[in-house]
Amino acid sequence: MLEGMIRESIGSGSAKKLRRDGYLTANIYANGVENIQAAFKRGDFVKAVRAKENLTLAIKVGDKELNVVIQEYQLHPVNGDVVHVDLRVAVPGQVTNFLVPVYTTGTPKGLKNKGVLIQSKKRIKVRGAIEDMPAKFVLDVSDLDRDDAILIRDMEVPANCRLMDRPHVAVCGVIKAK
Repeated sequence: MLEGMIRESIGSGSAKKLRRDGYLTANIYANGVENIQAAFKRGDFVKAVRAKENLTLAIKVGDKELNVVIQEYQLHPVNGDVVHVDLRVAVPGQVTNFLVPVYTTGTPKGLKNKGVLIQSKKRIKVRGAIEDMPAKFVLDVSDLDRDDAILIRDMEVPANCRLMDRPHVAVCGVIKAK
């Protein structure tokens, strides 16, 4: 479980001091839940995110223990470190939109025909309750030839969930190399 601290002052000056000391700022929110301004050690946060096995991340801020989903994050423009993160509390039974990561497996046969695999969608917006959400989408791209693509409508969705992107949008595909 990732432990953080509640920020007393919310101004930009205190945020700069926290960042200088190795923390990242966070906003924790949900519909019907009071907003919490928090700070986490940057290294501990990155380790916890990489080690998580499902969509939610268990955190402890002050005396509250919450399951949260990463909604948005901001990176430093020069060194690429995570500077700020927005965390949405995963309220059981509440239907809302979540961004679910997409991974590909296999080697496309179109690579032998001078093609390049392009993944245009890294995360897909899915609407449903947190209990029904998949941890990730894994797409097998081994059957893709040159100029083939996997579209949103080709993906399988768990029951009680709905894909919010347009059905004709490509998730990944093989295009002609230049």
